[in-house]
Formats: sequence, C-alpha cells, structure tokens
Amino acid sequence: MMHSSRTSPESPPMSTTATATTLPPAAPSWALFGFEPLRAALEYANLRLTKSRCDPTGDGHPVVIFPGLGTDGRSVEPLREFCNELGFTGLGWGRGLNTGPKGDVDAWLADLATHVRSLAAPSDKRMTLIGWSLGGLYAREVAKLLDGEVRQVITIGTPFAGSADSTNVGLFYRLLNGQKAVLDPATAERVATAPAVPTTSIYSRSDGVVSWQACVQKGGGQVQNIEVDGSHCGLGWNRKVWAVVADRLAQPDRGWKPYRCNDRREHRSDRH
Repeated sequence: MMHSSRTSPESPPMSTTATATTLPPAAPSWALFGFEPLRAALEYANLRLTKSRCDPTGDGHPVVIFPGLGTDGRSVEPLREFCNELGFTGLGWGRGLNTGPKGDVDAWLADLATHVRSLAAPSDKRMTLIGWSLGGLYAREVAKLLDGEVRQVITIGTPFAGSADSTNVGLFYRLLNGQKAVLDPATAERVATAPAVPTTSIYSRSDGVVSWQACVQKGGGQVQNIEVDGSHCGLGWNRKVWAVVADRLAQPDRGWKPYRCNDRREHRSDRH
C-alpha cells in the first residue's frame, strides 16, 4: 500500500480557497469527462492486479459508506471489503440505488440519519462516515444530525463547495430524480459548512465529473483537504485514496491528527 504525499508537513498550503469563494467553480471539461469510464476501468484493473495484504489492526468501529449518484452498494463494495480487512466494520448504506433526496430534504436526511444510527447500533464505538461524490454530502449532513455519535467524516470527490453547475451530472440527476438539481443560497451555504467533527476531503484535480475546487473545504481545526491522482469514477477503488482512508481510520477516537506524508509525488495535503 502506498503512503505518500505531494507536500511535506513543512510545505505551505496551496491556494485553492480563493477559487471556491468567488464564483462557483465550473464543471470539468467534456474531454476530461469523456475519458472517465476508461480511466476508472484501468484503475480497477490496477487494483485487482496489485492487490496487497493488509494487517488487520483496526478497532472494529463501524464505518458506514455512502455511494455516489446513480450507484448502489456494489460500487463501494471494494472499499467496504478493504475496511473489513483492516479490522473495522464496513457497512453499506442499505438504501439501494442512490437517486438523490426526494421530497422534503430535511425530512429525508433525518430519516437517513435514523437509519444510519440503527446500522451502527450493535457497536459501542462511535462511527466513521465515508461518502463518495453525492454520498459525501449525505455523510456530512448525517454527521451534523448524529451529534456525538460520529468520530469523523471522510468524503471522496464530493462537491460541497460549488453549485449544481460545478458537475457534469445535471442531466443524469434529472433522469434519476425527476427534477433539476438546484441549490438555493441557504442550502449551498449549509452543505459547504463542515460538520463539527474531524472532516477529510479527498479530491482529484483530474476529476472529470465534479470540479476539484468544489471539493475543497474551508475552515480550521480538524478540517483537511487531501489531493490524489485519479478519475472520479475510480476514486472508490483508487489505492491512493485507500492509503488515506486507512490512515484516517487508524487514528484513535478523539485523537485526530492531520494526515502527514513525506513523498511529494502522490498526495498533496492541505489544511485550511
């Protein structure tokens, strides 16, 4: 497994917040979007061809994983299995195909939070929430509702700091959900606000589905952005993402520390 970073702990943070605080970032180019399936397939092949052995050193705490738009638990099954191999309790979200929230969003999220609480109930340990793409928005909002029950949130390619125009999936969302994806200013400000728990955002500048700038969170304290190389559709089985996830999960509850790596070639880590 790779444990590396594009910037050393002493390196200054890159200036990514200015873009996210002026105009909403634009969606990636259609050319980049068009190569997503091929890149994701190659990344999956790389995962299967280079499968490594993991030492099960986890504490067994629940790790609930939310899939992206238009996918279900099968898309995050490799990541869930990886969490189990590490010695944690990987759990799918148990809601089938993710077509986006329906009806009253607050009521929908409250129901999801209740469901997530029931998933983690068999354990006496606080849970970690991981969300891929749209699933990351669920993870952040559920963490706000389950105050005191969540130890940390990890999002993967999640555009919480942009607008509906910061992604290339608007038409897909409308086909699945029956309505246009729209974020009013109040909702946009809400989803851009990190929950009051350690929160890590993993993103890729070569993401062809969502704007990478929209995945960069502001704030201080226990908030961190970590850049990896990879396609959006392959982030769930990207070994560089897995290295970050493993490192974050291994931290003791209430003992969060920033992700640190010394190899500049693979990851870039920034705190804001």
